[in-house]
Formats: sequence, C-alpha cells, structure tokens
Amino acid sequence: MFDPRYDQDPVAAMRPRRGPVRRRAVALERGLVVEHSESEWCGAVVGAREGLVQLEDGRGRVRSFPLNDAFLIDGAPVSLTLPDRPKQRQRTASGSFAVEQRRARVAMPSRIFVEGKHDAELVEQVWGDDLRVEGVVVELLDGADNLEAVLAEFRPGPERRAGVLLDHLVAGSKESRIAAGIAGGSLGAHVLIVGHPFVDIWAAVRPERLGLRAWPEIPREVEWKAGICGALGWPAEDPSDIADAWSRIRGRVRSYRDLDPRLLGRVEELIDFVTVSR
Repeated sequence: MFDPRYDQDPVAAMRPRRGPVRRRAVALERGLVVEHSESEWCGAVVGAREGLVQLEDGRGRVRSFPLNDAFLIDGAPVSLTLPDRPKQRQRTASGSFAVEQRRARVAMPSRIFVEGKHDAELVEQVWGDDLRVEGVVVELLDGADNLEAVLAEFRPGPERRAGVLLDHLVAGSKESRIAAGIAGGSLGAHVLIVGHPFVDIWAAVRPERLGLRAWPEIPREVEWKAGICGALGWPAEDPSDIADAWSRIRGRVRSYRDLDPRLLGRVEELIDFVTVSR
C-alpha cells in the first residue's frame, strides 16, 4: 500500500522552463493599454521620450518606465518599440526629389550646349542627377563664336531640340547679337538660347561662399579670370593656376542655394525645353 500523500512527486511534475520568454514587438501608439510586468502598473500610453514610455492609469496618474522593460498586453508578453519614422525623400543638389535609377537611361536626341568646360562642370555638379534621370547630355561649344556652326551640324528639329546657355547675355553684348541672329534664322524654331548676365560662370557662385561681399570689379582690359585671381591674391601665371582657382571656387558649391538665382532659372528653363516631349 502506498500513502496517498506520497503518490505524486510535485517537483517532478514541474514543467521545466525552456529558454527565454518570447516577446512580441509592438510599436508604441497613443492610447495603447499595456501593463508594466514588474510593477503591475497598467495604463494607456500618453507619451515617450528619451528612452522612457509614459503610462496613464484610470485615475489620471502618469508614471514613466524604461522602454526596454518587460510589458504585457492582454496578459501576453511584449516588448515596446518606437514607431518607424517615415523616410524623407532625398533631394538632389538642384533641389529636386531624388529618383532611384535601376537602369541608365539612353541619351535623348535633344542636347544642352554650354560655352566652356567650367560651365559644364558646374551644371553637372548641381543638375547632374536630374540630367541623368532625363537622359540629357551637356556638350561644349568652346565659345559662343562657335554656336552657329555647332547648331548647323547638330540639325535641331521638333524631336531634336537644342538648349543653349551663354555667358554675359546682356543687351549690346556680342553674345546677345549671336543669339538674336540664330533666333531669327532657319535654326531658331527648335533652339532656345538663354544666358546669365555674368562675364563668366565663376561669378554665378554666390560671393558669400568665398567670404566676399561681392565679386571684385575687373577692368575691361584685364582678362577677367586672371583679374579675379589677382584680386583674391591667387596665382594666375598659367592655365593650371586658373584651373586651381576654379576648383577652389567650385568646391564651395554644395547645392543650388550656393548659386545666383539668375543662373538657376535659366538652367531649369533649358531642362524643361529639351525634355518637354518626354
């Protein structure tokens, strides 16, 4: 016979714990009712800051608990997490929303032409992402004097537009006479020529970016870039000095905010013109 008091072994009947408690991750939201496991404080979420969650009970009392403590919802263990913040869309240097490109776009027939290498480099630096998305190629004229010959070879048409950016496009300038002649000729129907008032693209960079109140005034008889270098105390003995000076200036440009609006509007106008049929 067995004594019923000893028929069962209560220790042997205990279920062993198997590993850590699995807690379901729950994102915080206002009004979510949770219970703090250790203190058994139950309340609705009313706030979260600096790694703490604030719970308000039925009497309006508020207590704060570390966010990484253990909590219960309807008796089930949970771990509270901060809600995911919506990702902000990235912007390009031109201020446009960045577009993810999975494949390179084939270059479109239309083109944008600029006077020289420095113009092309600045346009690429600020608008390069936009141009690649649209498949727009920027080509060099190597001077406004070559514009008519370049356009004649390019042969602009309804599906093959040409946008042109010229320096110093002001009344009475050589550039304005060239632009007027082309606009009134046989090539003008599918060509848009715009420009900025600056003698050179360097001056389209805001002078404040170089610690200047304004760009120095250079006498007409002095080559402008060399004169700028001299006024700023930079060497200008040979082409490499000019290249170094431009690199220094362009290095101060981070986005469209560092450029004069009189250039910004003209480049945007050209991009719209050559992509209008897409």
